[in-house]
Order: sequence, then C-alpha cells, then structure tokens
Amino acid sequence: MAEFETYITRIIQRTHDVKSFRFYVPDGFSYKAGQFFFLTIRNNGKELQKHFSFSSSPTEGGYVEFTKKLTGHGFSNALDGLREGDWARLKGPFGEFTYQGEYEKLGMLAGGIGITALRSICRLCTDRYPTTKITLLYGNRKEEDIVFKDDFVLMEKQNAKLKVVHTLSMPSEGWRGYSGYIDRKMVEKEIPDYLDRTFYSCGPPSLVEGMKKILEEFSIQKSQIITESFPGY
Repeated sequence: MAEFETYITRIIQRTHDVKSFRFYVPDGFSYKAGQFFFLTIRNNGKELQKHFSFSSSPTEGGYVEFTKKLTGHGFSNALDGLREGDWARLKGPFGEFTYQGEYEKLGMLAGGIGITALRSICRLCTDRYPTTKITLLYGNRKEEDIVFKDDFVLMEKQNAKLKVVHTLSMPSEGWRGYSGYIDRKMVEKEIPDYLDRTFYSCGPPSLVEGMKKILEEFSIQKSQIITESFPGY
C-alpha cells in the first residue's frame, strides 16, 4: 500500500454525466486490475475523501484513472470543478475483486458505473492475457448512458476472445440490442458454457444480488462467483 500526492493529468468526458480522471503516479506504484484506492481532493479549503475503483489497467503505464458518475451531490460537484493540474492525494491499492490470469473463461455482469473495475480487467486481458475468454453483459438505461462504449468496441477489435453484449431498460426505437435487464435467459443464451466460467459482477447492491441469484439458480459454485457492490448508487 502506498500514499502519495499527485495531480490530475487528464479529464475525459465519457457520457453526458460520467467523467474519467487521470492522475500521475510515481515510479514503482503498482496495483491489480479490479482494485480500488482512496482519493483526497481539496474544495473550498477542505479536504474531501472517497474511494474509487481503478478504471485503468496496470498495463496502461504512467497514470491511474477512475471514472465517476456525477450525481450533483457534494463530492461529485467538487470533482466536477477540478481541472488538469489540480492537486490530489492517493492511497492504495485495496480490494480482492481482482484478476491476474487465474481463470481461462470469465463471465462478467455489470450495470451502470459498476463497469469501471471490469473495464480494468478487460483491458488487462486484452494486453496481457489474450487467451482468456470473456463475455461481458452490460446493462444501462439508454444508449447514451453506456460508459466506455467506444473503448469496448476497440478492445473487441484487438481481442478476439472478448465479447461485449449490451442491454437497455429504456431503449430508443432504433436500438437493435437486448431490451430490459440482465436476466436468466440472457445469461443462458450469451454464456451457454456458464458452468465452466468464473463470474465477476459489479454494480449497485441490488444488481449484484440479482446476478448472484441467477448464477446460483444455474448451480454455479460460490467459488466461481466474485462480486463487488457500489453502495450509495
């Protein structure tokens, strides 16, 4: 675990209400895909702290990144007011929601901003474990809410073993993908070899619990289900 002062090197608008923040990291800092860290920022003379999953991969050197839905609440507003070059303090890494090449086949189930840690793992596999078979089912409300949409399109082109499947609860008339929420039928159709997979699920607690229930109905072993809940969603 490390703690150091740093600064913002880049801010990326991912969707209408989601931004990624990148920070300089010193030589020697390391973390595992899927982990999280504590971020401290300054706002009106006060220091504010919150924890975030890395949305960057350890293979993306020179910076770390987290991605946040800007909700209009206090910390979100403070983040939204930050600019490149602004000060921050990072402490970490923490967490066991990780992947380092242990499993040959992965199933991923995510909703909304819960995609961050899974994006980190998918990027890691694309760069370092290209033989890992991954099917990611990702739910959002509308097409414009899909975080890392273009990023995943690029990764699918770079990684023949990665498949990303979207579903929308409020699709437009022109939407050609799945409609509704991730359910048993969708998992069964898109991941027919589910018994051979290790599953990672990340998102709001209600989604994660729902995904665990579906997987348990398939008699998937608890040791094959790895979860991370984002409270206060």
